[in-house]
Amino acid sequence: MVADEAKPAHPHGNRELCSPGISLYKEALRAGRIARTDLAAAPCLLEMALVHPDPDDRAWLRPVPASAALAHLLQPITREIDERIRLTTALAGTLAPLATITNEDPNLAITVLEGRPLIMSALQEASARATEEVLTAQPGGNRLEHHIQQAIGNGRAAIAGGASLRHLYQHPVRYSPRVREYLARMPGDRLQVRTIEQTVDRLIIFDRTVAYAQAAPREDVALEIRHPALVRYLTRVYEVLWAQATPYSEQLPAPAPGAPVTAVQQSIARLLLEGRVDDEVARELGISVRTCRSHISKLMQTVDAHSRTQLGARLVRSGIVEPDGTPPNRTHARPVS
Repeated sequence: MVADEAKPAHPHGNRELCSPGISLYKEALRAGRIARTDLAAAPCLLEMALVHPDPDDRAWLRPVPASAALAHLLQPITREIDERIRLTTALAGTLAPLATITNEDPNLAITVLEGRPLIMSALQEASARATEEVLTAQPGGNRLEHHIQQAIGNGRAAIAGGASLRHLYQHPVRYSPRVREYLARMPGDRLQVRTIEQTVDRLIIFDRTVAYAQAAPREDVALEIRHPALVRYLTRVYEVLWAQATPYSEQLPAPAPGAPVTAVQQSIARLLLEGRVDDEVARELGISVRTCRSHISKLMQTVDAHSRTQLGARLVRSGIVEPDGTPPNRTHARPVS
């Protein structure tokens, strides 16, 4: 056996790859292996599981394919994002009941806005005052006509004041004609759009100084948040989600090998494993119940399930979703049997 070498100081985190590490990894991918002694310059390759011992010769290491390494390294980050989303929801649920305690203070850090006219008025005013950037996250896969018209008016007002726009939607919005209409009517050089698989609660942040968050399942109650620490926290959560989202102009990542489903169907599979019924799944994704059931029918055909009872187990066995509802490790999807 080869004795363990003493690891030199390597000043970077366990989620980073240094320049020597990148160069050595490229060399390993090209040659198919590297000598174990070469790791003295970049021990992070072994720490990040980018290489593994050669089963035929312990003095050599073989590289892990980049696609497999990426899936392995992204998995804990994805779980961390999901946890932050849960914490954000819990924080809003905790603070909403407390916001009315000091409702006589004219300088409230958190204000409850009740009623659509009041919420729309606040958003219009904030849009007109924006001068730097407007960040929005919208749930669902479709936008109602009056929502689109309001968004066009608010967006144009913000752009006129010098602000740029970033919109984060869920994947099903890619099939929405109203969203395509909205994008066609907005200046493309001042607008960025991305989509994500996870359910995103409604959130709008203006110039990183004031945020509006949905405070109840219905749309007629919102929180106006001006506390600098809370706005900063919500902005950071938004940036994490944005980094993981797919630009609207790009195709969605291919599904896991052996699981020929679309990103929308993968979202449906996740919600079904959470125990949601068809109406709830459709409402969550912003699609019609009929469209939702059509996707479910295709999922059943894909995993060869003959009943809804059988579907859940087959979805997990197929690798489309994990038992806890998280997206699969794309390099280890299991074929349906």
